[in-house]
Amino acid sequence: MSEKLIIFDTTLRDGEQSPGASMTKDEKVRIAKALERMRVDIIEAGFPIASEGDFESVRAVAKAVMQSRICALARALDKDIDRAGEALKEANASRIHTFIATSPIHMKMKLRMEPDQVVENAVKAVKRALKYTDDVEFSPEDAGRSDPDFLCRILEAVIDAGARTLNIPDTVGYNVPQQFGQLITNLRERIPNSDKAIFSVHCHNDLGMAVANSLSAVLSGARQVECTINGLGERAGNAALEEVVMAVRTRQDLFTCDTNIDATQIVTASRLVSGITGFAVQPNKAIVGVNAFAHESGIHQDGVLKNRETYEIMRAEDVGWHTNRMVLGKHSGRNAFRSRLDELGISFESETELNAIFQRFKELADKKHEVFDEDIQALVNETVISENEHVKLISLKVTSETGEMPVAMMTLSVDNEEKQVEMSGSGPVDAAFRAIEEIVQSHTELQLYSVNNITSGTDSQGEVNVRLERGGRIVSGQGADTDIVIASAKAYVHALNKMILPHERAHPQV
Repeated sequence: MSEKLIIFDTTLRDGEQSPGASMTKDEKVRIAKALERMRVDIIEAGFPIASEGDFESVRAVAKAVMQSRICALARALDKDIDRAGEALKEANASRIHTFIATSPIHMKMKLRMEPDQVVENAVKAVKRALKYTDDVEFSPEDAGRSDPDFLCRILEAVIDAGARTLNIPDTVGYNVPQQFGQLITNLRERIPNSDKAIFSVHCHNDLGMAVANSLSAVLSGARQVECTINGLGERAGNAALEEVVMAVRTRQDLFTCDTNIDATQIVTASRLVSGITGFAVQPNKAIVGVNAFAHESGIHQDGVLKNRETYEIMRAEDVGWHTNRMVLGKHSGRNAFRSRLDELGISFESETELNAIFQRFKELADKKHEVFDEDIQALVNETVISENEHVKLISLKVTSETGEMPVAMMTLSVDNEEKQVEMSGSGPVDAAFRAIEEIVQSHTELQLYSVNNITSGTDSQGEVNVRLERGGRIVSGQGADTDIVIASAKAYVHALNKMILPHERAHPQV
């Protein structure tokens, strides 16, 4: 029998550190429930000391998830660990993940500590975390650039203190696969009590090798991989969960372990995270890109028609791509709609929420003949609105004709007060954005504007992502509609509502 490879998902913590990828508490719970359906072993829900919002999000996830273990991140500081323990109090199964930097540059420039102090703080942190949970993970931050002798020393000490998972992070994505795999081998061989702990890895993608480094570590005996949906994460991102899972499962001739992941939930989770964060999945992305199982070449098409395995090493259905989907339309009833939501893993806490999304579905079905899974997911993302929504789009009328300056007539509700304005622009979208700014006066800078079709056809919904910046803070917003100008206005308003929310959040690596 294969050994178990533990999947530790940090989409809600490290993934959220991507500029503009901040999630609300409700959005984090939705993603956590999707990860639970996927049978992710451990969900790192956040960094409770960072802000009150992070604390409440971790607590909400801990309450909502029953099957996966919920983890909270904490620096090797008493206040961090106590806050993490408090946030996890109601979790069915919990873990505290504590860390301290161990590379010479981090110890000298960031911590301003001597090596002896670092070891002392690490041991103290592990022992304090054990007061709240019997499952403690320790990470020597920037292990990939740390002295191997010092790593052995500190890891031996934290195992003696009670840590049962040792995470070896390539924090800055500096390592290459052969080197990183050898590091894991050396640590396991040199640390006298290494058999008392599970070795884990957390790899960043700065040089494009996060997944390769993670898999090399697994081949060298690591039995936990820390990863994110779509590879979301700080800077160039993290190891992509879907790629790690399917690489191990597809190459069982090489790997002596496998995960418990329900891979049929991968595509659904990918779309959910993409929709909530506004980070689109590139078409040629492995496993979850729309072209991942597409064949254009005549030679490839001929081979696949004769035998799928000529050019496909996985089945699209195995990761959640459906070739036979029930297409809904304007004559579809409430039960058919609810059934489709269940199949997509979408649930609501109240009938009021279900009624709202069903009404939106009927409105969309009047605009386009067929409503696909992607349309439903976009509707859900748009309907689950923050309870702190200050700005709402009431109406938008745009006139645009050849040789004339487009004009947008906009009505917004700002804190329940309706305001109207008419503005011109270089194009209909520009006019709409100028109208919103004229009313709200947010003084933000538009950093990104992108448009994607959700499905094929001229009646497809357009999905718009915008990214706004103000004072160094970056937020993203999403909107979908069969009218691309309206979708653009929705996305801009969505981003503004995020910008208005208070945001005082510490960075885990500071």
